[in-house]
Amino acid sequence: MDAELRMIEGKPVLRFERRLRHSPEKVWRVVTEPAEMKHWFPAEVTLDGRAMRFTFPDAAPVDADGGEGELLESDPPKVFAFRWHNDVLRFELLPTPDGCLLVFTAVITSKLSAGRDAPGWTACLDALVAHADGTEFKPPTEHLARIEHHIAEFGLDEGTDTPAGIVFVRDLVWIPLHDVWSVLTEGTTATVPPRAAHPGLTPGRVTRAEPPHLLEYEWLHDGTPQGVVRWEFTHEHLQGTTVTLTQENAHGPEALAAWHVHMELFFAATQGDIRCPWPTDREQELTHRYAAHQPAADHPVE
Repeated sequence: MDAELRMIEGKPVLRFERRLRHSPEKVWRVVTEPAEMKHWFPAEVTLDGRAMRFTFPDAAPVDADGGEGELLESDPPKVFAFRWHNDVLRFELLPTPDGCLLVFTAVITSKLSAGRDAPGWTACLDALVAHADGTEFKPPTEHLARIEHHIAEFGLDEGTDTPAGIVFVRDLVWIPLHDVWSVLTEGTTATVPPRAAHPGLTPGRVTRAEPPHLLEYEWLHDGTPQGVVRWEFTHEHLQGTTVTLTQENAHGPEALAAWHVHMELFFAATQGDIRCPWPTDREQELTHRYAAHQPAADHPVE
C-alpha cells in the first residue's frame, strides 16, 4: 500500500504496510540485525545495548554522521522500535497464513518533511522485501516526481491566506542553503531576481538581502508599494532546508494560486528541473480550488 500520513496526539506519523511470504522469525532478523539492515536501511546501524549509532559510510566525512538513537522496544518476533535522532521508527510483524504483515510507522519531527520521507521509506521497504526474497532491488531513479506526488497527496503544498497576507512554507529536502540561495537569486540581488516573483506580480525595490537566509522586496499595485514579499530560508542538520514565502497585504484565491504554482516551479528548480513556460492551466485550476474553500477578499491582489 502507499504511504499514509496521520496526525496522532499532535505528531505527524507515516504508516506503511508490506506483505511478505516469510515467517515473522525470518523477517525479524532482516528488520533487526545490523548486518541485515545494511541491505535496506538508509544508514549503517551500530547497536550497543540500548544505544544506537547511525552513519553514512559512503558520504563525505562532513556528512557521514547520521546521529544517535535509542532502542525503545524489542519483543521478538513481534515489535521492534527505536529512536533515530528525533524520529521514532516502529516495526510490527503480524503472522498471516502465507507469511507475515509488516506494519511500519515513523513518527517524524516535522509534517513538512513527510513529502520526501514517504518516498524514501517506500524505497527502503521495497529493498527490505527484495532482500528477504533474495531478489535484486533496483532503486528508483525518478525522485522528484515521487516527492511531488506525496507533497500534493498530503496537502503540504497548500498556502494560507492569513490576516497579514499570503504565506507558504515548503520543505526543500537537504539542499544546502547556499545552493538554494543561488537558485533563487541567480547571482544578483541588486534588483528583484526573476525567480523571486511570479509573472502576475509587479516587484519594486529590494529592501533587504541577507544571503543565504533572507530576501525581501516591495510589491506594487498601480505603481504604489503595498507591502513586501519575503523569502526566508532555514537549515537544520539531519532535517534539511525550509523556505517560508510571505506576501504582505495580498489575499484571495488568485494570489494563492499564483504563488502555489511559483513554489512548485521553484522546488523543481532546486532539484535541477527548470520548467518553462508558466503553466497557465495549472494556475487556473488552483484558482478554482482555492476559491472553493475561501471567500473572496476585498484586497488589492497582484
